[in-house]
Amino acid sequence: MGLIKIEGMEFYAFHGHYKEEQIVGNRFLVDLEMETDMSVPAESDSLEDAVNYQVAYRVVKEEMKRIKSNLLEHIGKRILDAVYRELGGISSVTVTIRKMNPPMGGPIKNVTVKMTRKV
Repeated sequence: MGLIKIEGMEFYAFHGHYKEEQIVGNRFLVDLEMETDMSVPAESDSLEDAVNYQVAYRVVKEEMKRIKSNLLEHIGKRILDAVYRELGGISSVTVTIRKMNPPMGGPIKNVTVKMTRKV
């Protein structure tokens, strides 16, 4: 088994509970971790045998831009659903979503939601 990590994907999107967040938008950072058996691609050196992390990036990007969500948990579920739908050979996926500078009434670097799903 092995772990593919895509870290620090950055998106400007319009997610949030408050109407102002859905109008003004915010910066989000997303990390994706996918556990997979890497023995075949390690031998073959062929992308066709591997989990294509360019496809994984596209999936995350599409979910971040697709529709507005009120909650980070909802975005996380959509990303997990889409990763399993679009990519095969994955035994576990973890998505971490950070909303930067959330409107909390004071200076806060970010709020983070981390979700994991195993087959």
